[in-house]
Amino acid sequence: MCSLSGHDQVLHEIIVEPFAAYLKVHPNLHLPHRHSFYHIVFFTDGSGYHTIDFERFDVKAGQIYFMVPGQVHSWNFKGRVDGFVINFSDDLFRSFLSNNVYLQKYPFFRGIARDSVCQLPEDANAEARKLFEKVIKEIKRDDDVAADFIRACLIKLFITVFRTSPETRSSRAPQQNQVILSNFGKLVDTYYAEKRLPKDYAAMLYITPNHLNALCKDLLGKQAGEIIRDRVLLEAKRLLINAGMSISEIALQLRFSDNSHFTKFFKKCTHTTPEEFRKASGNIV
Repeated sequence: MCSLSGHDQVLHEIIVEPFAAYLKVHPNLHLPHRHSFYHIVFFTDGSGYHTIDFERFDVKAGQIYFMVPGQVHSWNFKGRVDGFVINFSDDLFRSFLSNNVYLQKYPFFRGIARDSVCQLPEDANAEARKLFEKVIKEIKRDDDVAADFIRACLIKLFITVFRTSPETRSSRAPQQNQVILSNFGKLVDTYYAEKRLPKDYAAMLYITPNHLNALCKDLLGKQAGEIIRDRVLLEAKRLLINAGMSISEIALQLRFSDNSHFTKFFKKCTHTTPEEFRKASGNIV
């Protein structure tokens, strides 16, 4: 979609722009596309809808959304749209924070579409707008502390959004259970193509399959097997919008025994074939 390099800003790891200006440079946002960096958009004006990993959300003023690298999204705007956009690389906080997984403490940075879109109340809306304006102003400075000021503003933004978001069921769970679920999610993201059974993940987490299923059902509303299946399906959808890969290549990458097995899996989950899904979705930008 775009690159973080080649911009005349104080940090090469971040781009900050008014959203209306960003739209002029990137006119193909209506097509499904993905980024290799973190992507944040805050709307101050606009309507229409956008999709994140094939889930649809209405666009509203005061809405902020967060995307992690690899997620697929597209836009369908109506009328004038404005706000702010921030793109930043994984390296932005790496030298600034000792906690290498700091961003993952926030639900909106865990790559789950329904948790990545937040409608801010009036006070948080005003605070978020001030923070974006400060970052845009600071990004043009050329001094030794501008980078740290920008990072501090972003952290304050994350905390502001987090404190105004409704609590999820998992956030009220005991800390130990939250850690187990977090680790389960990371393992699924790593091994979804080769490990399809809950018992495989339970063994890596040093718990029983029944315990893992009970935690998932209680805190996420799904069995562990469903979560694994949904991750495989999501990756299949992401790969299908890439015109450079054939259906057979996708089936092979996802470790299905053959193209027919993959097609049966996909149709059972979506009631459409991979070919039909690809035609309906268009190609990646």
